[in-house]
Amino acid sequence: MKKKAHLTLAFILILLVSVLAGMWPVNLVAANPDLSNLVLAMPEEYINYTIIRVNGTLWAKIDGTYPIYLLSVSKGGSQCAPVDELPMVYPIPPGTTNIHIKMNETELDWSNYPYETHHTAIGDWSMIYCVVSPVSDFFVLKIHYEHPVQVINGSYVFLYDLNIREYLSPWSPNSTAYFTIRMEITALDLKAYTTKTDSIWNSIDYTTRQDGATEVITLHIYSEYSKPLLGDLAITFSVAESETTAVPSWVLIPVLLIVALLAVVVYRRRKRRKINFHLQT
Repeated sequence: MKKKAHLTLAFILILLVSVLAGMWPVNLVAANPDLSNLVLAMPEEYINYTIIRVNGTLWAKIDGTYPIYLLSVSKGGSQCAPVDELPMVYPIPPGTTNIHIKMNETELDWSNYPYETHHTAIGDWSMIYCVVSPVSDFFVLKIHYEHPVQVINGSYVFLYDLNIREYLSPWSPNSTAYFTIRMEITALDLKAYTTKTDSIWNSIDYTTRQDGATEVITLHIYSEYSKPLLGDLAITFSVAESETTAVPSWVLIPVLLIVALLAVVVYRRRKRRKINFHLQT
């Protein structure tokens, strides 16, 4: 039985149809036996990052929105083709927590996927598993998760696993990933890269603006069918030394109050000593 279960899992992995930010959907439904006719399309996706400091540690909060179309392709062209279930696996960075997956605002259950890890340019990631059901010919998938920002070679680094190849086809030849990154810390020497390997990182441009005290970085990655893909997005940066050792305000305020009270006490004692000295003389 165990051998049969392992063979079934191997068959599932072979049938992985696509990757959505590292999420692979698989159709296992007998109602749609001809998987070669199934095409997934995602002309655009939106990924929002927020980088914050929590108890001295930098964290990334990610919210991704993915509008997905399911097409059935035949000699006469393509048409919408709903399926009953769409199992998925999704790679997660080390220390990921607070995971929420929604389909059209409906929360989906998920579990850890113990059978395989996913290789990225900054390490091997574990994966989670969920099933999208029921699936229409168009739906919006959303995922939220949070993870500590890694420190690699003295720099802060976070990576977004952008695998779009299986969403590109002659029927949906283009896709654009729009990134918005809110830096609620003071970031220095921020750089953006695309990378497909551990060693080759290609620098890309980004735009930046201020929203109050928050720096907002925006960029996009355009992918096109039958052309080389740019790979995952990686962001590196550093923070000011004073910020890494900064004492929280909730600690400073009581300390300042105590210092002020001590100063008043010392001042009054000295004043009383002067008055007593004059009275004695």
